[in-house]
Amino acid sequence: MLDPLTLFNLNPEVTESGDLSGLKLLAGFTGFAEAGHVVSQIRDELFDALDHDLVATFDADQLIDYRNRRPQISFIEDHLSDYEPPKLELHRMYDGLGEPFLFLTGFEPDLQWERFTAAVLHLVKTFDVSLVCWIHSIPMPVPHTRPIGVTTHGNRPDLVEGISSWTPIAQVQAAVGHVLELRLVEAGVDVVGHVVHVPHYLAEAEFPPAAVAGLEYLGAAASLVLPTDRLREAGRDVDRQITEQVEASAEVKGVVATLEKRYDQYTESTVRRSLLVKGNDELADAEEIGAAVEAYLASPQAEEESEALWPENQHPGTTGPHDDADQEIAPNATEGTGNGHGSDDGDGRPGAA
Repeated sequence: MLDPLTLFNLNPEVTESGDLSGLKLLAGFTGFAEAGHVVSQIRDELFDALDHDLVATFDADQLIDYRNRRPQISFIEDHLSDYEPPKLELHRMYDGLGEPFLFLTGFEPDLQWERFTAAVLHLVKTFDVSLVCWIHSIPMPVPHTRPIGVTTHGNRPDLVEGISSWTPIAQVQAAVGHVLELRLVEAGVDVVGHVVHVPHYLAEAEFPPAAVAGLEYLGAAASLVLPTDRLREAGRDVDRQITEQVEASAEVKGVVATLEKRYDQYTESTVRRSLLVKGNDELADAEEIGAAVEAYLASPQAEEESEALWPENQHPGTTGPHDDADQEIAPNATEGTGNGHGSDDGDGRPGAA
């Protein structure tokens, strides 16, 4: 393996200030699954709302396959402009109360995963990072009318146990975040990952409520005050659009109603712990966590109901194409530029999504 330390450049104006030690690190990478464009929305919201300083820049030329994920450039009549090179960067940010933290974000590397994770581990140790929290999202057979669920994992039981609404045992496609988590655990670094569950019929479009849930989980785990107001307002607009489309189609309405019934059946008697529960048992906005999908998948009627809702070989939890009813429920105003299951603007900064 090539020297991991040559994979990034530090910004001396920030790193020599001496106040980076002991911070918590949040991370999210675009390009893997990213149902609902959750990581992109979180990234943009943090950069737009919070003060930030560049700490380190990774060498994109060594990490990205340009022919697979081509960057965007504008052609204006007779000249080229606005080339958007891919970025993967580490920033220092300040939350709503002025508390500093680190944020690692940008494209998921196509190449040299082990070298990249070794480089990140070096930075984590150099800055004595106290906790790493990372996030991504997947499509799930859950209704948009119920609280957003999550699956958590890592080596901090106090931040993981009792939080997940789905705890499967399965072989899944790995992301660089998974490899990074494994290497951090091996090195004895505290780490927790969050997988946000996005209604599968909305996975292709931007779904702000899932991004809000992601920010709340990250903020609760890292004890940070992260901005959500603008995403909440965008979520209300999206909800109105979805409601109109659902009401306009009896078939779509039936799909959503079935998902709601299934959700309610298996959450009725389920009590889950939330990181958002306050000491006096008062609940924060996002306490009602998750759909008990695992219970449904184990139920006798699962196969029959699944066949009625999804075509053959496209059962809940897959990332392939969905039926016509699913495709109809997509807020027109919030459709992303990619496909939601591998789209990537290649940029780690806001405004490029």
